[in-house]
Amino acid sequence: MDTLGTPPSPRISAETGAKNRENTRNARSKRFMVVLEKTSQSPKGTFRVKTKIRRQIARRKQKVEDRLASAVVPNFGGPVLQGKGIRYELAERMQGIGCGGIGAMQALVRKVGLAAEIDKRVALLKRHVPYHESDHVLNIAYNILCGGRVLEDIELHRNDAAFLAALGTESIPDPTTAGDFCRRFDSADIWQLMEAVNETRIKVWKRHPSLTKETGRSSSKSRCVISIG
Repeated sequence: MDTLGTPPSPRISAETGAKNRENTRNARSKRFMVVLEKTSQSPKGTFRVKTKIRRQIARRKQKVEDRLASAVVPNFGGPVLQGKGIRYELAERMQGIGCGGIGAMQALVRKVGLAAEIDKRVALLKRHVPYHESDHVLNIAYNILCGGRVLEDIELHRNDAAFLAALGTESIPDPTTAGDFCRRFDSADIWQLMEAVNETRIKVWKRHPSLTKETGRSSSKSRCVISIG
């Protein structure tokens, strides 16, 4: 009997079809994985954005330099500070803050684990309603970073919706609460807070060994002055 005319077995046909479908799925998966890999590793998108921002900053800087250079000329018309043509508008959706880097600082705090280390070592509150120890510490630190000089300056940021949005929170402790938190510290708690900062610093050094390659030296002079009265 001629084998060329023999119809294929149903079992063989089923196995062949299953293998073909499996190969097709594997091929599609491989193509999909390649696309994902190329997309995630390709620096085109990120590099293009960074280059655009860098060029914008360079252009603005050059405009300011050109403006300052052309402004230094003999003046026979009177004072240059005039302020004419100024207009103020209130945006409906957009908000801005003078300390725009505060969001980056908060992201850095979370990245290095400083807040978690503070909560681990400093225990001053029996209940968190709703603030933790790290919230109080960072609230005071951020107040200083943003130009505040006294605890009362916290109230300015506390009523700034854009500032709160940058920190990703609904509220921050008010000045009275911040003062009450400071009064809870004793010498042992201060040491624990310092240890939290030091421990976080060591973790950062371990992540970036290049930070510890160079040696810094400082010299200081002191003298004793006798005073009577």
